[in-house]
Amino acid sequence: MVLQSVSMKKKINLLIGFSALVLVVLSAIQYYLVKTTYEYKVEQFRSEIKAKIAKITNDYSDIDSTIFSKKDLLYKQLAENYLRDKSTRFHIKNALLQNEFKSELTRKLQEEFENEIPNLTIDFAIVLDKFVIYDATKEADTIFAEKPFIENKLYGDLASLDDAFLIRNYVGTTSGSFKKQELNSDYKLLTEDTLYVSIKNWEYIVLKRMALILIFAVFSILTLITLFVIALKALIKQKKISDIKTDFINNITHELKTPLTTLSVSAKILERKEIRENEETYNTVLGTIIRQNNRLQNLIDQVMTNSLGYEEIELHKEKVLMPDFLNSIINDFQIAYPDILIEKMLDSKKISINLDKFHLTTAITNVLENAVKYGCTNIKVKSSLEEGQFAISISDDGIGISKNKHSLLFDKFYRVEQGDLHDAKGLGLGLYYVDQIIKAHQGSIHVISDLGKGATFDLRLQVSNG
Repeated sequence: MVLQSVSMKKKINLLIGFSALVLVVLSAIQYYLVKTTYEYKVEQFRSEIKAKIAKITNDYSDIDSTIFSKKDLLYKQLAENYLRDKSTRFHIKNALLQNEFKSELTRKLQEEFENEIPNLTIDFAIVLDKFVIYDATKEADTIFAEKPFIENKLYGDLASLDDAFLIRNYVGTTSGSFKKQELNSDYKLLTEDTLYVSIKNWEYIVLKRMALILIFAVFSILTLITLFVIALKALIKQKKISDIKTDFINNITHELKTPLTTLSVSAKILERKEIRENEETYNTVLGTIIRQNNRLQNLIDQVMTNSLGYEEIELHKEKVLMPDFLNSIINDFQIAYPDILIEKMLDSKKISINLDKFHLTTAITNVLENAVKYGCTNIKVKSSLEEGQFAISISDDGIGISKNKHSLLFDKFYRVEQGDLHDAKGLGLGLYYVDQIIKAHQGSIHVISDLGKGATFDLRLQVSNG
């Protein structure tokens, strides 16, 4: 039986571990799918923005031809000045970035974006990448060539490229001629710039488009977690039932072995002729058989009685006067356990309550005996009338009960395990029986305890007629 229990525990632990692994794997797959979908939606959004801006203009020259004519003239002038005098190289970059039509062109482009794409808030920047001059010999002079930096912004009001979309690279070429030493000299000018745009709250826009997918993903994960928790609770409950079952079988086997062994030995003794002829010895052995038979019957009755829930217990109620009834239970218990010091603090006010004397006597006696079983030497019993309920408090100085075991204390077949007291006799039905009897009387029971600090059981019974 023990080997079977260990095997079941291993299987349950393996199943829990496997279930947790499956949950992690499924969650990781779900995350990957959502992440992939998000990246696809971002790329799709960027493509839409590129397409919309492409419809507005290709090279921006159609926005304001006058401004772009000035721009072309500036570029040609800078190129020709350089071809005449190489020392102007270092002034070209500043002249390009600090052009006089920068603000005007930025404003016009911004207006164009607002008119054509009114549902989006767009900031943009056109960044200079290259400025290359080819002279008459086709030799290239690279005046400027850098990766896109916001510091090289020609137009626009974008403050950073960190969160911006690259829309397009535009390469412009211009041919021209100029006089050098009374001779005409041809040249070509190549420029390259890059358009970046930043969409306000673009992440929110993308996530909004993914709303259904996100809802489904979250719902799926929550469903998986819920199912895992339910399955985990079921497995833990199954493990607990298995442990309780094993513990109960071991306990009941232990409890049954003693009377059965005694009955077996007594029966063999009675088979002997000299015993049957000795009346005194015969009656002694017969008394032993009767006592052990009664013990067996009591064990069976205890198991049968405690198999009932409080809804199924049939109570035979009668009017009982408190605290006299409680006092009689304590006095009987004191006779059975003379070494236990019992302090009584009972409310002297007479209170009549409808209850089942037999069941309630057994329940209160079980609480007292449980205190003795788990190492107490002093018990304090209090009673009082509180808010229409008769309160009974039973405190002891025993080993106490860990707080994490309070929720298990009234479970069927559960026994507190603590050191050498793990082997205390019993089937784990005493406190379960108490809980069911109190509930059948429409009352309540609570425990206040901590390990090494004793325990207090608080019983409440309705004073009104039941």
